[in-house]
Amino acid sequence: MISKRTEEITPFIAMDVLEKAHEMERRGIDVIHLEVGEPDFDTPECVKDAVCKALRDGHTHYTHSLGMIELREAISEHYLNTYKVSVNPDQVVITSGTSPAMFSLFSVLLEIGDEVIISDPHYACYPNFIKFVQGEPVTVPVYEEDAFQYRPSAIKEKITGKTKAIFINSPSNPTGNLLSESRMKAIAEFSPYIVSDEIYHGLVYEGKERSILEFTQKAFVLNGFSKLYAMTGLRLGYLIAPQKFIRPVQKIQQNFFISANSIIQIAGITALKEAGEDILRMKNTYNKRRLYMISRLKKLGFGITVEPTGAFYVFANAKHISNDSYRLAFDILEKAHVGVTPGIDFGANGEGYIRFSYANSIENIAEGMKRLENYIVNRKT
Repeated sequence: MISKRTEEITPFIAMDVLEKAHEMERRGIDVIHLEVGEPDFDTPECVKDAVCKALRDGHTHYTHSLGMIELREAISEHYLNTYKVSVNPDQVVITSGTSPAMFSLFSVLLEIGDEVIISDPHYACYPNFIKFVQGEPVTVPVYEEDAFQYRPSAIKEKITGKTKAIFINSPSNPTGNLLSESRMKAIAEFSPYIVSDEIYHGLVYEGKERSILEFTQKAFVLNGFSKLYAMTGLRLGYLIAPQKFIRPVQKIQQNFFISANSIIQIAGITALKEAGEDILRMKNTYNKRRLYMISRLKKLGFGITVEPTGAFYVFANAKHISNDSYRLAFDILEKAHVGVTPGIDFGANGEGYIRFSYANSIENIAEGMKRLENYIVNRKT
């Protein structure tokens, strides 16, 4: 028998779209990928050089289970320089991407039946992490007219005696929008712990991202190197947690993961200290793509009430075409050969929307928009 909690894990539809697209490509069909939330840039040269040097120098052994102290110190320095918040290196746990950090966090925080408040729409995997350790995700709808930001009053209505945490993600996947300072302050005043997924920090084109640690110490931060540094395949993330949770998280790390990759930890130090110019170049390119994609989608009739200013996503209202985003996304893939992600992947309140990623070249985005326009015209005729 397969365990009930495994059977209940929902598929990650974005990956289903990607895998279907790959099948089509193996048949010789050219597919434009706007479904994938992965930088199309190569990893910065300084990071690649650091990987090669670390391998040659023999850094191929276990590290401390919390991670190399030099990397934890560099992360603390980064948060001090960027957000003016003091993080003790002993509050940082280095993980093989943010997913193990999330697993460890909820494992130590939640008892059976404990609740975590999440937005709807939300990153598709959040509920599965919570439910896998027998917690309960509690959704709070967020709306296009609010730039998909939480309304603190709506959060307050969902807080019960079982609420252990409120989950925020700014800039957001799938919407690309940021939580305002005023709303973050209001959320920080609630009594549960705040879990802040800050993986898209640094990829902000208008305004400024804020860390939850600027507003409260009763918080957990999830972050990593995949998005900002184009290091998705290198699998390097981290958790910042209140001191009392570090030893429990460490025990999970020791038992289930041992330690993060030693070579990639060294590369992470280099990324933090030397990749600034690479980040700026990638960020400027993303912004040009963002502006172009928003303009084209609006001309095609998609609804974008508040333009996204972070990450590399546009969450566009497609209800004028269809209220079944799943069928629409696969129809676009099959007929227009453009990969997009259906809004239903991100929660019931995402139905009727399509997520477009601009982590692709401007030439490919332009071709994708052209194909999408032809699809819409042909659908009407």
